[in-house]
Amino acid sequence: MQSNFHVTTAVVVERDNHFLMVEETDKHSGRKVLNQPAGHLEHGESVIDGATRETFEETGCIVRPVSVISVGLYYSLERAATYCRITLHAELVSQDFEAQLDPDIEQVHWMTMAQISQNSDKLRSPLVLDALERYQAHESYPLRMLAML
Repeated sequence: MQSNFHVTTAVVVERDNHFLMVEETDKHSGRKVLNQPAGHLEHGESVIDGATRETFEETGCIVRPVSVISVGLYYSLERAATYCRITLHAELVSQDFEAQLDPDIEQVHWMTMAQISQNSDKLRSPLVLDALERYQAHESYPLRMLAML
């Protein structure tokens, strides 16, 4: 029996009042959506390792996670699946502009909160805006809460 429960990770990265976002093609609907760098954890991978890997694969950015912003559940009617999304705040270390990005990534953007809000109908899920709002409200938790046994 195939599981319809997925564990994903995402990062919020801010630079000069702009947030790192990706424009990607949704595999199921074919529409272009905006998201933080995010993706599924690989077997045996920690949340921190998954977050840094996904961020590099999707943006060419090397980041250093510093805190947990949220752990959210989202049920997608379109996919009949539940997603547990663990969102981290990460600091930008560097960006490789020559990196080969995931093929689903159309563009990497640095967007203001106003730009993201104006495009809220294009967000992959409500968890995207929720994480940004929590970040701006200074909600964060220590990385050590992410136990990997």
